[in-house]
Amino acid sequence: MKVQVSRNGPYIVTGSVPLMVMEIAHDDESNCRSWQKVREYPLQEQYSLCRCGHSKNKPFCDGTHAKIHFNGTETAGDEPYLQNPTVIGGPELELADYEELCVHARFCLRAGGIWNLTEQSHIPDARNTAIDEACNCPSGRLVLRDRRTGEAVEPVFERSIVVVENPARGEHGPLWIRGGIPVESADGRPYTVRNRVTLCRCGRSRNKPFCDGRHIEG
Repeated sequence: MKVQVSRNGPYIVTGSVPLMVMEIAHDDESNCRSWQKVREYPLQEQYSLCRCGHSKNKPFCDGTHAKIHFNGTETAGDEPYLQNPTVIGGPELELADYEELCVHARFCLRAGGIWNLTEQSHIPDARNTAIDEACNCPSGRLVLRDRRTGEAVEPVFERSIVVVENPARGEHGPLWIRGGIPVESADGRPYTVRNRVTLCRCGRSRNKPFCDGRHIEG
């Protein structure tokens, strides 16, 4: 399984990667709380996903990128933002915050926010809520580590791609790449393989191919 970024074109997905649409579900207090699958596409060995944001057959590419002369130049480079995250230490949990990866899914704001919850992680409710919020962060901006074992607290995913939608806010989010699927640049350079990353599908990110949250502006 692999996602190949094409030069000024779509993402080429190979290896029969499951593709689905999921919506962000809110609780009675309007907090982002969980994910709801609303559609699953038939399994294909290979398919192309829109990267310019203008396809009339989203999430699939229909060739519009060529007509609008889409500039898909990749700017993520050597991913320096992965080297020095902001680290918040709590009694039982440690939070690594890779802020530049934020896609504004807003799972992290409930109950005072994951940053405060990490600092109160000796309290079972705070610890459990912090873990829930971090594991729902699609981009992997927020990564918790158990201070006793030293191991990252990560959700277990089937390798798959999710088209993120947030109908309550009228937002069409990124492509959520789950389970450690490799992403390769147009020039053949592999990006860091992570359990969860988000790829831009609106065409406006300044950190291509990754999402930087600019879809909320449109």
